[in-house]
Amino acid sequence: MAILPLRKLAESPTEALKREFLDEIEDALDSSLDRNELCRKVLCSLLYPEYADAWETAVDDVSLPSATRLALLSLDPRNVTLEPEYYAECDGAAFARTKPLLWLWYSFDRTQLGGQNVDLGIRLRRLLAQRIFRKCGENFKAFQHVEFSFGYNLEVGDDVVVHRHVLLDDRGGLVIGNRVSISDYANIYSHTHSIVDQRDVTDAVTRIDDDVRITYHATVLAGVHVGENGMVGAGAIATKDVRPYHVHVGIPAKSIRVKPNAPPEVFHLTSIKPPKR
Repeated sequence: MAILPLRKLAESPTEALKREFLDEIEDALDSSLDRNELCRKVLCSLLYPEYADAWETAVDDVSLPSATRLALLSLDPRNVTLEPEYYAECDGAAFARTKPLLWLWYSFDRTQLGGQNVDLGIRLRRLLAQRIFRKCGENFKAFQHVEFSFGYNLEVGDDVVVHRHVLLDDRGGLVIGNRVSISDYANIYSHTHSIVDQRDVTDAVTRIDDDVRITYHATVLAGVHVGENGMVGAGAIATKDVRPYHVHVGIPAKSIRVKPNAPPEVFHLTSIKPPKR
């Protein structure tokens, strides 16, 4: 198979405006400005620029349709509810810090400026992730429509890539190592429900070690440990730990092979023979 590195594109003619937009957000995040206010101002400028300087007046203007006023009010995270707020173990103080940034992240992805705008989207999400996650390493890259539970229970290493429509449930804690790739529509959980009573919830830290690949539409259940260089195949459901360098596929996911780059000691733990060098 061919090695196909990503292309390097020429600098966008809008680069100066991108930097200005991102710098304004970063400066506001580093200032004493309330994060809810920041989120509301950015979203209002993007979605309802005609009200950007008169938001307070517009939401009280009874001549405007109720739907318009509600839409304007929803730009402020304090006027919306996110699902994790209903979870019993939600840390109110911690979530109050992350919620405005989560709402800005989710809402930006649904704007014309967000959407498939790869470069700007990745840079904005990286900026937000550094202030949402418990830990965010270098060069974090997330594409559109990635969602979290709390955000503050998530640790991410260096050079991690998260593709479109991924759910990272950090309700019970989620630790992701370096150089991990999580493909489109994958789901990684850290909580589970009793089959008898869905109110009976078990939180368990899920760990994804260095150089792991979680591929398309795969699911990793709560408490699973995916070992270094392990791989969960497309559509697989990992209900138990994935051994280092092993490729697990199916429902439930089981090992079908060991990666040819595995160190010799990995083959000592399996009936699979190492490839001839």
